[in-house]
Amino acid sequence: MVPFTLRAAGPADARELTRVQVLCWKQTYSAMLPASFFTPEHEASRLAQWRRVLADPACQVALAEGSDGGLLGFAMAAKPFGEAAAGLPVGRQLYSLYVLAEHHGTGAGRALLVAVLGTAPAVLWVAQGNARAIAFYRRNGFAPDGTTMTDPAIPGITEVRMLSVGQPPHPGSIS
Repeated sequence: MVPFTLRAAGPADARELTRVQVLCWKQTYSAMLPASFFTPEHEASRLAQWRRVLADPACQVALAEGSDGGLLGFAMAAKPFGEAAAGLPVGRQLYSLYVLAEHHGTGAGRALLVAVLGTAPAVLWVAQGNARAIAFYRRNGFAPDGTTMTDPAIPGITEVRMLSVGQPPHPGSIS
């Protein structure tokens, strides 16, 4: 198992978060998205998004770093917003959780999940075709509730809503 540490992200992490997010998306969704999806404009929009997120005190972003200081993965959560979460009895929404493929199975994903959600009831959306992620979330107390949506900015991917049905294991925190 590769050792890792968790820490809270800050504004200086925007570029590295962008790099890892784009790489994780390529590893995870390249079979579901057209090759034309991963453009320089896509990367620039991710960087702008991370700069906004990291400046927003309502967003909690946790990073998993290897012993060499390299970013292995990240998670981001905040209060749910919009119609997709309206009326749900949840206090948190997981907006992102990605771990580089070579670090799957190390415990980094679970540690990141717990770091940003704690024990609060939560909601998340996951790509319907991402069986690995769906199994991971099921193991960590989430279940699909039958709601799906498509995002016109992400062609060809249908997302499934999952709600926490129990407390995640080993509540933790990040510094």
